[in-house]
Amino acid sequence: MDSKLRKMAISASVAVILLVVVIVIAGNSKEAQSIRTDKNPIVGNTSDNESVSITETEILSGQIGEDLSAFLKDNTFFDEEVNPVLEDIRNQSNRLSLVMTSVEKDLRIQIVDIEGNPVKGESFYVSLEGHGEFKDLDRDGVIYIGDLSPGEYFVELLPQEGYKVPLNETRVRVKDKVEYVAIDDIALLIKTEDEVDAGAEDSREQDAQSDADKTEISKLQVLSGKSKAGIDVSKWNGEIDWDKVKNAGVEFAVVRAGYRGSVSGSLVQDPRFEENMRGAQAAGIPTGVYFFTQAVSEVEAVEEASMVIELLRKYKVEFPVFIDTEGAGGNGRADGLDAETRTLVCEAFCRTIENAGYTAGVYGSRNWYNNRMEMKRLDNYFIWLAEYRSVPLYQGYYGMWQYTSKGKIDGIDGNVDLNIYYE
Repeated sequence: MDSKLRKMAISASVAVILLVVVIVIAGNSKEAQSIRTDKNPIVGNTSDNESVSITETEILSGQIGEDLSAFLKDNTFFDEEVNPVLEDIRNQSNRLSLVMTSVEKDLRIQIVDIEGNPVKGESFYVSLEGHGEFKDLDRDGVIYIGDLSPGEYFVELLPQEGYKVPLNETRVRVKDKVEYVAIDDIALLIKTEDEVDAGAEDSREQDAQSDADKTEISKLQVLSGKSKAGIDVSKWNGEIDWDKVKNAGVEFAVVRAGYRGSVSGSLVQDPRFEENMRGAQAAGIPTGVYFFTQAVSEVEAVEEASMVIELLRKYKVEFPVFIDTEGAGGNGRADGLDAETRTLVCEAFCRTIENAGYTAGVYGSRNWYNNRMEMKRLDNYFIWLAEYRSVPLYQGYYGMWQYTSKGKIDGIDGNVDLNIYYE
């Protein structure tokens, strides 16, 4: 069950419990009202077998339901050991469950709370059938197990003090091959910059800058025909006045959705992604999206694409969704990939994006394309070239050209990347 359905189920359960309480109180209230309207007195017997009438006032004294606020005077009402409803709610609050995903011969196990959020700060253990026990070493609520044979396994979350774990083992299927489809619960892995060392993790280095020459154009090009003039932006561009950008002649914008950390490999959302998407679209500027990759395998590329797909659920994009493949200063986790592996990463990202219904593309510099990629295998995807000179030297096909990183646009403080889109 994905996290959204789990939250809905939990909310429904709590609502049912509260409804039962209301019904019981209301029922008692109706019973009391019925007694009040009964004209016939209730007759009982004394020890001497003498008939005696019990008056209405006498029968209602202390009657449950007579005073709907009486529970406030009951010292035991909020006692979890006495009140079964509150006890049940308390028991639910520390109940854990497992969310498991397999992409290719691997298994990612997420330990989540009643609201579907990963439980952090605990050293959880799980037992995987035939493979022993595994520990959440970094205590982030996620345990990743690689190099598994495909097939079905049983997973058990071992007891943890202070928590209620599932009573039964959970069955999961480990996939044989990557299927290039979005991971349903990828939202559980997306982090904000408050949760990482952004200075170390966000270390993209523009390779195109080292190849720039004196002919680089830094002004927004006035185009004719079907070509369009645009920009690409991220947190580095700060707060943007999108109405001014629109009035300056910008016809499209490609917004960074996020990045994979260069050191830890965490999936991190760009802190200005939502702001930029809303601002550009409110100003009537069509948008595309890019993601800075540090994936070292197809599995990680599918994760990155899944994150982008998750973030785009609230937005409509008219331009492609790009994987940004560049260096990260030489020390990035993906900087040393060979050309074949890097190309596989780009293919996996693009295939996952396309299977979700979007147009997929690849961003890179001329040097990167010529020396770090196998471009013939990427012919089916939209190519975005970064080359900072008046006339590109790149000989391959490309549908968009980033011609400078030193552009100036009204509404944006400092430099901004400028692009031409060829229709």
